[in-house]
Amino acid sequence: MRTLRWRLTAVATLVVLLGLSVGAFVLAAVLTRSRVAALGQLAATRAETVAALARAGRLPDVLPVVEPGEVVQVLDDAGGVVATSASASRTLPLMAPGDRPDRGVLRHSPYGPDPLRVETRRTVLDGRPVTVVAAVPLRDVLSAFRALRVALVVVVPVLSLGVGVLCFLLLGRALRPVDDLRRSAETVSSLGGGGTLPVPSAGELAALATTLNRMLDRLQVAGERQGAFVGDAAHELRSPLAAVRATVEVALAHPGSYDTGALAEDVLEQVLRLQRLVDDLLSLARVGATPVRDDDVDLRELAEQVASGRAEVVGHGVVVSDREALRRVLRNLVDNAVRHADAGVRVEVGDGVVAVQDDGPGVPEADRERVFARFARLDAARARDSGGTGLGLAISRETARALGGDVVLEPSPRGARFVLYAPSGKSAPRATSSQAAHSSSRVR
Repeated sequence: MRTLRWRLTAVATLVVLLGLSVGAFVLAAVLTRSRVAALGQLAATRAETVAALARAGRLPDVLPVVEPGEVVQVLDDAGGVVATSASASRTLPLMAPGDRPDRGVLRHSPYGPDPLRVETRRTVLDGRPVTVVAAVPLRDVLSAFRALRVALVVVVPVLSLGVGVLCFLLLGRALRPVDDLRRSAETVSSLGGGGTLPVPSAGELAALATTLNRMLDRLQVAGERQGAFVGDAAHELRSPLAAVRATVEVALAHPGSYDTGALAEDVLEQVLRLQRLVDDLLSLARVGATPVRDDDVDLRELAEQVASGRAEVVGHGVVVSDREALRRVLRNLVDNAVRHADAGVRVEVGDGVVAVQDDGPGVPEADRERVFARFARLDAARARDSGGTGLGLAISRETARALGGDVVLEPSPRGARFVLYAPSGKSAPRATSSQAAHSSSRVR
């Protein structure tokens, strides 16, 4: 499987190779065109100079030339040589009468295999028409082009290969932190969680490694919480199952000593405990898994339905939220208050907030957050006849937070005061501490 390092090296090498090749072709074309144009200008100047001398009747015996290999001739209409430079023959014309240069270039001439840049001018010498032909060899231009072609064929691939090797080495150094992260992640994965990824000194990889470490910490905490939750759930389920087993074993061991009705009542009591525990576990698992609805909820009416005469309901309030989710939260809060109240429970309703106040022993300040933990029971509430599963308050808080609100335990002169904040709308933010205090003051 090709790694990122190899792919980036291949792409960089191909880009350099393509760029150098195109650059070499363009450079060769530009240099060739410019040099040919310069030679054409030189030939044109020479042809015009000789034509002017011919018209003036001052044509010398040997025509002047400057550039090496340059040829100048004056030809009559029959193709004969009237005058020539020292670099050409008086009997061998540069061009036959029917020759026509291709875009100013004479590919074949009697003076060698190299093409010539040719310029012609018509003029009159001693009353008769003649043609001045000036030619400059393209030998140097072709040599330069061949040199560039050699560079294209040899130098460009070698240079591209060198760039590829350099890119491979630099990418290996740049991607070394990524490889360290990968190996560390494999180690963490093989250990089944836990561990820390190395953090580079700076840059995007440092931010990535820091984020991944935070994610690993959260996953580890979540795994520990899940393990603890499974253990607590197993422990809670074991107690009623053990009680049912003990009851049934006693009934089997002493058939005549256990009345059928009493046996059924004892077993039914433990089965109901199991059912309540399983129902609470399912409710907790479903928190946040179902879509939140927007219902117009009359909180006073909902609180009275939940209280069913078990608590005094005062105040009025409305909210736009999920009715059934709010019903579950209020039911758990009221059940908890009724279970721990000495004389009565009071439910205070306001817009988007409901406070449930009991007159029981209350909750110590150090335990105000612990009561919302799963399977949490304070020492005074650990007796099995209290009827609780230890999940009601956890379900209430997590359900409220899934709605965008919260459930908090506020200070109270007597008993416990649980307050539900339910902001309107599915995307409403959770109540801040200042908003909670303000809303709490409205319902007291």
